Amino acid sequence: MSEAPPDIRCPITGASDWTLIASFDAPPPVETDFGLAPYHRELWRSRSTGHVVNRHAMDLSAIYAGDYWDRTYGGDRIRATFEKIMGLPPERSDNRGRVAYVDATARRLAPEGERTLLDVGSGLAVFPAAMKAAGWSANALDPDPRAARHAEEMAGVEGIAADFMTDALDRRFQLVTFNKVLEHVPDPVAMLARTHAVLAEGGIVYVELPDAEGALDDPDGPAREEFAIEHYCAFSAVSYAMLAWRAGFRVMALERLVEPSGKYTLRGILRAAPAESG
Repeated sequence: MSEAPPDIRCPITGASDWTLIASFDAPPPVETDFGLAPYHRELWRSRSTGHVVNRHAMDLSAIYAGDYWDRTYGGDRIRATFEKIMGLPPERSDNRGRVAYVDATARRLAPEGERTLLDVGSGLAVFPAAMKAAGWSANALDPDPRAARHAEEMAGVEGIAADFMTDALDRRFQLVTFNKVLEHVPDPVAMLARTHAVLAEGGIVYVELPDAEGALDDPDGPAREEFAIEHYCAFSAVSYAMLAWRAGFRVMALERLVEPSGKYTLRGILRAAPAESG
């Protein structure tokens, strides 16, 4: 195995003990082909934390400027995909399992306060739609106006077209959720830390991330979608906790699972860390 070049700096772990675990000169079969060329990327894993980072020189700005939506949900695919996911029986639905976990854990850890939810990076809005059915006042935030319109027209929840990092919101929420979102941004610590500005007193945060350790033990290993190009990184239990700590939160609940779709996932609940005295 090769040693990492000296310029790898992880905003989450600060690790320096990187080992090359895979390299790709073409998109693996599970990855959406965004037409990026020349294609070359490498996966590096920290020996001390288990955290995995994607390294490449390709420009991903087009993906997050609308190309991701066009290639994933273009045409009428968004309606068909939404209806398909919402119609899955609970035992086959990642979303139903997520809703059951979040709703039960939130009611146990934060029994007081209004049931207000802000889902950041909502995409299809299947999660806020199902949370609304569970009794929550759900709001779906996404930078793409098409996602906000879809949230209102199809999911029946309030859609907010906004950049979470730069646009101010005039409300606070009892629960803020990030469902497979933070791995898509170059500085997940900064994004999670911004949650303090919209979180109600005593509120909690749900964070769901790809599980690098579980995925690497799978026969498909580094070629799995947990490590796809649109993910800047994939997490371990250690780096999940470090992300929370660096952003000013503490982990109240954390679990590792394989979802019905086969995705390896880390999910948990965070609460703002108490202010240090002195």
